[in-house]
Amino acid sequence: MFSFPEMSKPRDVFKLSRDWLSIQEVVDAVSSPSCGAISVFIGTTREDVVEDRKVIGLEYEAYDSMVQSEFTKLCADIRERWPAVSHICVHHRLGWVKVGEASVAMAISSPHREDAQQAVHFCIRQLKAAVPIWKKEVYDTQESIWKENAECLWAGHNEQRPITSSENHKD
Repeated sequence: MFSFPEMSKPRDVFKLSRDWLSIQEVVDAVSSPSCGAISVFIGTTREDVVEDRKVIGLEYEAYDSMVQSEFTKLCADIRERWPAVSHICVHHRLGWVKVGEASVAMAISSPHREDAQQAVHFCIRQLKAAVPIWKKEVYDTQESIWKENAECLWAGHNEQRPITSSENHKD
């Protein structure tokens, strides 16, 4: 039987793993009797065809020493925008992730759904924009290409720019 973890104050959890991601572990990390909403995002490797080459998987790498500090900044930004957010959990795969497998799983809890939903949307966009995790597309031809996220802050050609501090997605 599941029992709620002792969480009187906000909790932020970030984990990089070469193992399969447990969606239940992510949800359990943000569960709380004071929260009526848990919003979850799961990003999976999709089958795609790029210039007549079929994507068979992604290879992820991270700048480990910067990842945690950028995640901490991201959590602070989320809490500033949505003060009702209780708990934040993000798990991200490293290494080989084949088509159909989860590469990122995140959950955010709050007393009401709107805050949790908006915070998760913001979290995935900013995770891709600011946290130094890179992916390489691997094709059935044995070729591969390092991909640049359109959202990433260091790209200089953002098609989807990161959300600025003046924007507040509480419509």
